[in-house]
Amino acid sequence: MISFVRGTVAAMTLSYAVIDVGGMGMQVLCTPATLANLRLGQEAQIATSMVVREDSLTIYGFADAQERDMFELVQTASGVGPKVAQAMMAVLSPDRLRSAIATENLAALTAVPGIGKKGAQRIVLELKDRIGPATAADLTAAGAWRDQVHEALLGLGWSARDADQAVEKARAGLEPGAEPDISALLRDALRTLSKA
Repeated sequence: MISFVRGTVAAMTLSYAVIDVGGMGMQVLCTPATLANLRLGQEAQIATSMVVREDSLTIYGFADAQERDMFELVQTASGVGPKVAQAMMAVLSPDRLRSAIATENLAALTAVPGIGKKGAQRIVLELKDRIGPATAADLTAAGAWRDQVHEALLGLGWSARDADQAVEKARAGLEPGAEPDISALLRDALRTLSKA
């Protein structure tokens, strides 16, 4: 397997770069973020993963080894091939993807082109135990507030199903990376329930 390529960037398009490695041009499919860090005519090193099919050998490139390792891991979920895995890397950083899977954030996963709700549920089910722990900050931001708001709604007499739906709607309004305000999220959830 090819773990990385290093050489001069000979050409670039919207989806791949050609790296001159010892006089041989290697086409490496990259995410937009990885391509944005490359410059024509300059030396670059790209972490890579080679996907072997009956009719092709394709090299996918990443900004670092962590991104490549996540790309390879998500492909172990059924229904996730290299194109969907690359789309996941383009939309979510490895840390955000790990957090989305660990906290069962289906909205974040369905933001990836090619992943629907059922696909997101399958990814969570198959990878949650293998993805590695989310950071404490991720769990606090995404998991703990959900439990608190959910418990508060149950305590106020709402059914578990209604509480789940209200929490999901409140979470959808939360800015990515923003510090959750439990009282504001609870008010949003109650507003959602009162409309229903």
